[in-house]
Amino acid sequence: MKKKKIMFPFVLLLAVSMILAACGGNDEGNGGDSGEGGETPDFMSLVTGGTGGTYYPLGGAFAEIITDATDIQTNAEVSGASAENMNTIRDGNAEIAFSQTDIASYAKNGEQMFEGEAVENVSAIGTLYPETIQIVTTAGAGIESVEDLAGKKVSIGAPGSGTALNAEQILEIHGMTIDDIEKQDLSFDESTAGIQDGTIDAAFVTAGTPTGAVEGLSATEDIVIVPIAQDKIDELIEAYPFYVQDEVPSGTYKLTEAVPTVAVQAMLVVSNDLSEDVVYDVTKAIFENLDKVAHDKGKLISAEKAVNGVGIDIHPGAQKYYDEQGIEAE
Repeated sequence: MKKKKIMFPFVLLLAVSMILAACGGNDEGNGGDSGEGGETPDFMSLVTGGTGGTYYPLGGAFAEIITDATDIQTNAEVSGASAENMNTIRDGNAEIAFSQTDIASYAKNGEQMFEGEAVENVSAIGTLYPETIQIVTTAGAGIESVEDLAGKKVSIGAPGSGTALNAEQILEIHGMTIDDIEKQDLSFDESTAGIQDGTIDAAFVTAGTPTGAVEGLSATEDIVIVPIAQDKIDELIEAYPFYVQDEVPSGTYKLTEAVPTVAVQAMLVVSNDLSEDVVYDVTKAIFENLDKVAHDKGKLISAEKAVNGVGIDIHPGAQKYYDEQGIEAE
């Protein structure tokens, strides 16, 4: 009986301690989930694209800049680019990723290839440079406007690609559908080869200019880039805010004048698990150290343009940096 009297206060004290510890643990957990909290990791993964593309070398430069500026070891990793990167963020296997703006928007909204599998834990750091939508044909094809594509054999890119969706949306704004063309599902190289040998009339190409496959075609053919009229550009951007106005410059592909069109953009996205302070430091590090980026695309990147055509919410940490710099969307 004496032992029972000794044990009872001890058990009671232990129970009270466990309750208090649990309450304290819940408070800490709630703080970590609040908007200003979040994770401050020792290591971050930055997923890019294939080694032959632009995302990977740019990602390597960004990873080095982030590591030096924040003391968070950041590694650039090879990946399947935009769609795969968004899934990697969703699954918690990376903190920062490259994506096209349209793919990021589909992911956030659970649309297109992300239907039923929305990526809800992602925000934008900012846009980087344009991926221009080029409607490529030749002078002999007689195609001078988007409407002239009706009844023609037109490649809209590989099946399930972002280019295919760009084609559908541009046709939609012009009162057309895929059924109005003889659709071909070809890669960029296959598209330009098809134009050259006459098996197709035109092709949609979404890529930075000059695009190698189109540049190669221009060596043997009189290239035409089909323009998009200003009122249609405005309608497209209103309907799909991840687009921005763009042009294919004079001299590209031996063009005698610039051609108006639209672009989606390469962008950086970030996991919402990262704190406002960390994302602020990452954003500041990148945009204030662009002189350390050797890749040619680095010349097109600036904080002043980073808030245009984003298409998804900007992370509060990145927004804090833009607000400090007085940067607003145009």
